[in-house]
Amino acid sequence: MIQELKNGLSQWSFENLSRYEEIGHFVSSRKGGYSSPPYASLNLSFNVGDDPQKVLKNRQRLAEALEIPLSHLTTAKQIHDSHVRIVSESLQGSGAIDYKGAIDATDAMVTCVPGICLMIFLADCVPILLYDPVKGVVGVAHAGWRGTLQSIAKKIVHVFQKDFDSSPQDMVAAIGPSIGPCCYEVGLEIVSQVERVFGTGKDYVRTDTSSGKKCFDLWTANLRQLIRAGIPEKNIEKAHICTCDHPNLFFSYRHEKARTGRFGAGIFLRT
Repeated sequence: MIQELKNGLSQWSFENLSRYEEIGHFVSSRKGGYSSPPYASLNLSFNVGDDPQKVLKNRQRLAEALEIPLSHLTTAKQIHDSHVRIVSESLQGSGAIDYKGAIDATDAMVTCVPGICLMIFLADCVPILLYDPVKGVVGVAHAGWRGTLQSIAKKIVHVFQKDFDSSPQDMVAAIGPSIGPCCYEVGLEIVSQVERVFGTGKDYVRTDTSSGKKCFDLWTANLRQLIRAGIPEKNIEKAHICTCDHPNLFFSYRHEKARTGRFGAGIFLRT
């Protein structure tokens, strides 16, 4: 990943997606906003208890850094599921200025409409950005442990195929900063679900030999889903940045023990 300053705001981008001038994309940090602790300072979510006016100012700052109108930010009410929504022109700006207007019960979005900036919110879950440069389609997915076990990465690729006639061989994907296998300790109930879904815990669950603690590797789980959906591994960039290990850069639900803000990840076709 590349960390850069855009119009005074620190952002992260992916090398593979940055090769395409016809799209814009970003992963925001937690720095450079107006929110007070525990949401300091660039919290982008209206749904965590922060002052809505400060969140709106943070989003305006982000939009200015991206050089797009605030009204182009398009968001969803994330529920840790695996529903994928195709975003039409009529949905542009959903949830841009308040939580009420966000797209209902959705954790992944896909669009072919230029100008619509699909944005998800995160504080340890995995952001996945996708682009088909042949068909001109972008997508974004929010993959927590529930969404990962429900194969959200695989499902969004299938939507590209079914609704936009995309070939996975043409697609480019990126897996962003999220809690890593170094920190994502889980209980035996989740371990058993991982084994049921993937047929094995090997490579997906790491066990600390001294403590016996088990950690779920969300990065590998989502990478394998994208590859099995047909995207070549060489087309997938992985951030390998653990949010729990870098709470000074990103919001982390696990590190902050629940009460914290949300950073954003998004992608759009330029107009």
